Amino acid sequence: MRNEVFTTQICSIARTLEVVGEWWTLLIVREAVMGTRRFSDFAKRLGIAKNVLSERLNKLVETGILDRTEVRGRGNPRDYTLTERGRDLLPLLIALMQWGDRWVQGQEHVPVRVLERTSGKEIARLQVSGPTGAPLAVEDIVIVPGPGAGEAIRRRFQPEPE
Repeated sequence: MRNEVFTTQICSIARTLEVVGEWWTLLIVREAVMGTRRFSDFAKRLGIAKNVLSERLNKLVETGILDRTEVRGRGNPRDYTLTERGRDLLPLLIALMQWGDRWVQGQEHVPVRVLERTSGKEIARLQVSGPTGAPLAVEDIVIVPGPGAGEAIRRRFQPEPE
C-alpha cells in the first residue's frame, strides 16, 4: 500500500521507504544477497504468499533493485539478481542486522553472522565516520540543506526568531 505522505516529502529517508519500506521487501533483498534467485526458492525460504511475493518482486524489478531474466526450462522459470542499485542496499541490510543483533536478539542469540569471504572473519560493526575515518556519534554531526532542498527545508534549518 502506497503511503502518500512519503511520496510528497522531499526527504531521502521517506522516499527510500517508499521503495523498500513495505513488509517483505528487505527480506527479499536479504535472500537475494544470500544467493536466492528463483521465485520458488524465495517463496520457500521466506514462507511468503505467492501473490505477495509476485507483487514485491515486480516492484523490485520496476524500481531497478532486481533484474529478472527468463531461464529456459520447464515452466519458464525466472532468475532474480541484484542490480547495482540493489547491491548498494548491502550497508543498510548489515546496519539493520547489526542493530537487531544488539538491541532485539541480544548478542547471545545472534541468528547469523556475516563473514568476509576471503579471510573467514566477521565483518566490522558499521559506523558513521568523518573525513579522517574517526567514528562519529549523533552529537558530532550537523544536518544542513542540500542542493535539492526546497524552500520548506531551507526554512526548517533557519534559526528560530527570539
